[in-house]
Amino acid sequence: MPGPSSSKKKLGLWAATSLVVGNMIGAGIFMMPSALAAFGSISLLGWVFSAAGAFLMALVFSSLSKKLPGINGGPYAYTKAGFGDFMGFLVAWGYWISIWCTNAAIAVSFVSALSTFFPILHGAHAVNGAAAVVTGLAAIWFLTWVNTREIVASGNMQLLTTILKLLPLVAVAVGGLFFINAKNFTPFNISGQPTFSAITATAAMTLFAFLGIECATIPAGNVHDPGKTIPRATMLGTIITALVYILGTVSVLGIIPSVSLQNSVTPFADAATIIFGSHAQYWVSAGIAIAAFGALNGWILIQGQIPSAIAKDKLFPGVFGKENKRGAPANGIVIGSILVSIIMVMNYTKGLVEQFKFLMLLSTLTSLVPYLFSMAAYIVVVTRQKNIGNKKRFAPIVISFLAFVFAFWAIAGAGEEIVYWGFLLLMAGVPFYVWIIFRRGDG
Repeated sequence: MPGPSSSKKKLGLWAATSLVVGNMIGAGIFMMPSALAAFGSISLLGWVFSAAGAFLMALVFSSLSKKLPGINGGPYAYTKAGFGDFMGFLVAWGYWISIWCTNAAIAVSFVSALSTFFPILHGAHAVNGAAAVVTGLAAIWFLTWVNTREIVASGNMQLLTTILKLLPLVAVAVGGLFFINAKNFTPFNISGQPTFSAITATAAMTLFAFLGIECATIPAGNVHDPGKTIPRATMLGTIITALVYILGTVSVLGIIPSVSLQNSVTPFADAATIIFGSHAQYWVSAGIAIAAFGALNGWILIQGQIPSAIAKDKLFPGVFGKENKRGAPANGIVIGSILVSIIMVMNYTKGLVEQFKFLMLLSTLTSLVPYLFSMAAYIVVVTRQKNIGNKKRFAPIVISFLAFVFAFWAIAGAGEEIVYWGFLLLMAGVPFYVWIIFRRGDG
C-alpha cells in the first residue's frame, strides 16, 4: 500500500489551483462592489493595479517554487533560504498568527451568510448568539477533521467548494454584461479625491482580495511534481481570480447606480435579482456561505502546514511537526483550530468585539510582510546562482524588485497605527525564538 509520500496521495494541478483560488475568494468579495461604489468607476483601475501587482508576486512565487521545489512552508521557506533562520522564523510567526485570526473571521462570515436561510443565527438574543457560536464551531471542527485525514481529502473538498463558489460569481459577472447601463459608470470619479489618490485607495482595498496568492507553495512537499504543478497553479489561480473579480465588479457597477450600491449590503445578490429574478438572492447567499466554507477549509489546511514546516527545521516545538498515520500534521491543525475557536467566540462576546477587530487588522499586515520578504529573498536566491550570467539575472531581479515595491506600498497603505502594532507583534516572537534556540542547544 502506498504511503503518504505516494503521488496518489498528493495534490494535482486542479486541486492546487483550487487552493489558490479558494483561499483568495472568500466571502468578502461579495461585499467589495459596495465598498468601491463611493469612488465610482475609477475603482476598476484600482482592480487593474492590484491585479498587476498580484500577477508580479505570482510570477515571483512561481519562480521560487521552481528554484526551491518540494520545500514546505512557502513564504517562510523562501525567506529562510534568502535570509536565514531568524528572518524565516519571524515571517512564519506573524503569518501563523494571521492565519488563525483570519480563520476566525471567515467562520463568523460563514455563520452570517447562513443567517439568510436560518434567521436564528442572527440577532442579539442569547439563543441566537449561542446558535451562531455552535454553528461556527461545528464548521471549524468538521473541516479540522477533514484536514487531519489526508491532504487529498482537503484538496477534494477545496476543489468542490471552489467550483460551487465560482458559479454565482461567474453567473453575475457574465450575465450582468447584458444588463449594463453605461450611465452608471459616470461620473468616473465621485470620491472627491485626486485621480491618483482615488486609484491608490481602491488598489489598496482590492489588493486584500488577492491575499492567499502564495497558498499552493506552502504544502509543496504534498504537491505532485511541485516544480511544474505549483508555478502553473499559482499563475492559473491568479488569472482566474483576477478575471472573476474585475468582470464581477464591472457588471455590478454597470447594473446598479452608485448611489444605491453604496447602501447595499448584498450587491451581488441585488444584481442577481435584476438579472435572474427574485429567487436569485438565495443562491447568491448560498454562494457566499460556500465561499466562506471553502476558504475556511483551505486556510485550515495551511494553518497546519506552516508550523509543521518550522518545526521540522527545529524552529518551533516538535509537536507541530508530527504527522499522523495519514501523513497530515494533525497536532498543528488541532492546536490552530483551538485558537481559532477561542477568537471566534470572542466575536460573540460583547466586551471583546473591539479586540477581535484589532486582531484582524494586525493579521492583514502580517499577511503582507511575508510577501515583502519573499520578493526580496528571490533577488538573493538569483544573485547567489553562479551558473547563470548577469543578463539572465536582470529580468527576474527587475520583476522581483517591482513586486517588492508593490508589497512595500501595500504595507504602507495599512496605516501608521497598524504598522506600529504589527511591528510589536512580530518582535513579540523574538523571545520565543531565543527560547527555541536555547532548547535546541545552538552555541
